[in-house]
Amino acid sequence: MQVESSAIRDIRYDEGRAKLYVTFVDGDEYVYVGVPGEVCRSFLDADSKGRFFAYEIRDQYPYNKLEA
Repeated sequence: MQVESSAIRDIRYDEGRAKLYVTFVDGDEYVYVGVPGEVCRSFLDADSKGRFFAYEIRDQYPYNKLEA
């Protein structure tokens, strides 16, 4: 889902696998593993997606950069 953010372009969530996909405005895409659904919902509802990502997701969950 595209979001309004100066840092993040798109957020997708695979609930069955608890995987959060984040695409940044520079086009880089990462997958974060083990992210609970409530964290994803809070991320989508956050006034500042970039700030929420920095404090609640980055460095909190294992991740991999996806290749295009």
